[in-house]
Amino acid sequence: MKEIELIKRDCQYKILSLYKKANAGHIGSSLSCLDLLVYIFFKKFQDGDKVILSKGHAALALYVVLSKAGFFPESELETFYQDGTFLAAHPPCGNKLNGVIFGTGSLGHGLSLSTGLAFSNKFTKKKSNIYCIISEGDCNEGSTWEAALFAGQHKLSNLVVLMDNNGLQGFGESEGVINLNPIVEKWKSFNFDVSTAENGNDFKSIEQSFVLLNPNSEKPKIIIARTTKGSGVSFMENKMEWHYLPMSDEQYHIAINEIPA
Repeated sequence: MKEIELIKRDCQYKILSLYKKANAGHIGSSLSCLDLLVYIFFKKFQDGDKVILSKGHAALALYVVLSKAGFFPESELETFYQDGTFLAAHPPCGNKLNGVIFGTGSLGHGLSLSTGLAFSNKFTKKKSNIYCIISEGDCNEGSTWEAALFAGQHKLSNLVVLMDNNGLQGFGESEGVINLNPIVEKWKSFNFDVSTAENGNDFKSIEQSFVLLNPNSEKPKIIIARTTKGSGVSFMENKMEWHYLPMSDEQYHIAINEIPA
């Protein structure tokens, strides 16, 4: 795991520096799902696979990992949040950026798009997987559950969903907004093969959650990853306000110094 730990550290540095340069928010959301994205792209991804980030407000985490994986030059990251950039606050529409096939961020759409791709691949007998990163906010939307019903009905075993389950969303604690529990039983009732990562910001825990999935199952798969919003930065961790806030100069220097060299 040492190699992807180093990749993660590089990505954390880049995420913090680019958010500071842009004076923009959604930092906590990006740090929450970064480990999931790094693991998918550097341990699971094969030619033909697609990754859909439904929680599009964490776009910078996706951009940084895509660049690290060679989808576009790292120098392009410096245009993040600037006028005329393809690296907007949410992933762009229209295949404008290599590795980003759909514009996302209006929560509840990502799983529907991913399910359509998985169904197409199954119909045309393409041997590839569709990975979809969703949030608790996505699971407040009816379209997510419509897509889940469709995926279970059509036995889309090539669909792998990862739920970034950090317990917080835009208006507060997720249980107080819409309580999704018992979440494991809900997904099982929709005919998904379900696994949990008790620490979704730890690569060994993520790896174990993939091992626990049944490779021979015809069901679509979901990993419910217990993550921490703002993971890796002490003053951001488990704080709802870091869904929105930009960093001051002082906060930036504290955050950077907390990332292991």
